[in-house]
Amino acid sequence: MTNTESRNLKLKTVKEGLIDSVKLKNLILEDQDVLDAIIDFGSILAKSVMSGNKVLIFGNGGSAADAQHLAAEMVGTYVDKKRAFPAIAITVDSSVITAISNDIGYDAIFARQIEALGVKGDIAIGITTSGNSKNIVNGLKIAKDKEMITSVLTGENISELSDVTYYLISVPSTSTPRIQEAHGTIIHILCDLIRSELK
Repeated sequence: MTNTESRNLKLKTVKEGLIDSVKLKNLILEDQDVLDAIIDFGSILAKSVMSGNKVLIFGNGGSAADAQHLAAEMVGTYVDKKRAFPAIAITVDSSVITAISNDIGYDAIFARQIEALGVKGDIAIGITTSGNSKNIVNGLKIAKDKEMITSVLTGENISELSDVTYYLISVPSTSTPRIQEAHGTIIHILCDLIRSELK
């Protein structure tokens, strides 16, 4: 393969990735159910944090990074430079996660923390591209039992999630990287919705 052929192949890969990402965002733009879910959850999220309730956010792998991203935007300055809002990514305490994994099992790492930290009126946000991560489902179940507000950002597969969450934001894709890119955009939009409700 010549240098020109190699570069053209790389350019094709770059363009395909960008086109796929844009296509998915256009699908979301045309999906009223997804748009309504984002609006409805953004409104309740804003009201909850402005009332002093906290947000517990969790996911695995890239979705764990998204959980930290949302927490950082809410505690940091993206939403409001004058005020911080109580958001915690329960993916970051390695001592807690490894203790729970070792003593109970990996499927309990989020449920156990929500049991300890969550109270009625708080918000639990699960993030899962596959839609069938057992530890996400278990965390949302415990949150719902504790009368917390539950939401999940996911892809097309919602079979495990519909019974454990009040606000289901389902991106119409099965591609993990494309779903994660859409989730990153939705995270910023949720922050924009909080900011729009600030008095």
